Amino acid sequence: MKWLFLPAGSLFLAACQAGVDGDGSPGTSPDGFTGIADDEVIIFGGTEPFWGGEVTGDTLIYTTPENIDGDTIAVERFIGQGGISFAGTYGEARFDLAITPGECSDGMSDRTYPYTATLQVGEETREGCAHTDRQPFSGPQNP
Repeated sequence: MKWLFLPAGSLFLAACQAGVDGDGSPGTSPDGFTGIADDEVIIFGGTEPFWGGEVTGDTLIYTTPENIDGDTIAVERFIGQGGISFAGTYGEARFDLAITPGECSDGMSDRTYPYTATLQVGEETREGCAHTDRQPFSGPQNP
């Protein structure tokens, strides 16, 4: 087993690793999750409340209905056995986004996404879906 040391507050990376034993499941290797390349753009979002954004490299843009242009957050990318996470600071709050493989529905459209997104901003946790520029959602483009 390969151990990965986490910076304080990166609980989502640990969650990405839970229950995975390095059995060679799709998207994993002994060095971690390989399902999303470093240069892929990740688009994520959720409802109740609405939130979303995208990650490109070490830059994340976080949007809400109150801020549709979004805020830019510098993030670090962490590779786990079962997904990836991004950690940074949003205002004064810790910002952690975990992306894990798994069929996901936003509950409001007929789309199916290839990834789930779990966001923690400070003490608040939000659930949503994600896709990449190379791994799109299925379903209508404009639901």
